[in-house]
Amino acid sequence: MLESWLYSSSSQRVFLVILAASALDFLVGDPWGWPHPVRLMGWLIDRYQGMIFSWSLPRWGLRLAGAVLTLGLILGSGGLTWFLFHWLDRDATVLGLLFQVILLASCFAGRSLRQAAQEVLAPLQQGHIGQARSALRHYVGRETDTLDPPEILRAILETVTENATDGVFAPLFYASLGILFPEIGPVPFALGYKAASTLDSMIGYYQAPFTDLGWFAAKTEDGLTWLPCRILVLGIALLSGQFRRVWAVCQRDAPKDPSPNAGWSECAYAATLGVQMGGMNTYGGLIKVKPLLGDGHQPITATTIAQALSLTRRVYLLYLLLCLTTVILIYGL
Repeated sequence: MLESWLYSSSSQRVFLVILAASALDFLVGDPWGWPHPVRLMGWLIDRYQGMIFSWSLPRWGLRLAGAVLTLGLILGSGGLTWFLFHWLDRDATVLGLLFQVILLASCFAGRSLRQAAQEVLAPLQQGHIGQARSALRHYVGRETDTLDPPEILRAILETVTENATDGVFAPLFYASLGILFPEIGPVPFALGYKAASTLDSMIGYYQAPFTDLGWFAAKTEDGLTWLPCRILVLGIALLSGQFRRVWAVCQRDAPKDPSPNAGWSECAYAATLGVQMGGMNTYGGLIKVKPLLGDGHQPITATTIAQALSLTRRVYLLYLLLCLTTVILIYGL
């Protein structure tokens, strides 16, 4: 069966690529210093925005330039990878599959999230608060110099639960579209989403100087993330064993968050784990109060963070099982 799936040009092979890439991300992740498509995207975005800002464009010009950048990077990333794999597939099926697995694995950030959490937790658990604050600074936008241990733990939990959507589940969701469209495959969809996510993280701010240039990128990423975020929330609620309660808490608290997606994912984890996220953060010397998510029956601990990461993995595996079921129903064994 495996050999017939491997040399199939259908959804069966697409699923095998997704499965292998998921395993590669879980076992290896993104080795430090290795080439990564997001770094290339970041370089292109940085060069483009530098050029655009040097032109002193009016507001409408900045918005148009932002739309051109967003659509160009998303469609270009997906289109170029489709062309590459289509070309490789003609004469080098195994090589093409290998490249697909490696490139798709780079779109998933499951292991990277676990490593980021551990880099902060390890010194914190040893009482080295200064080292924990320094490590945390690499992963959050808020100021960390004055955070006490409970606030450091909250920051870690908010990071791993927010990024569970755009760093882990949404790339998997878009890769799975390749099962329905095997002539395109999983990588163009996933890499296109990764381009949108990278754009949002670099220029998708509702403040100067990116208010206009990044407006289209932010709205596009919000739209692309909406459905996979809701599927993730539903999965968490199902796995919690308290679906109605978790969903009710999300409906009550998540809309208060200014983000149409981050509040929902964070709130689902908070309700399931019995903790509360949100509160006061400081950005660039300015205090920003985020809405409270969840009821906070339990304090946030290192165990809570491990449980959140475990929840993400379980929803991920559940979705892979759904993908396998879809393939079997379409093509059989």
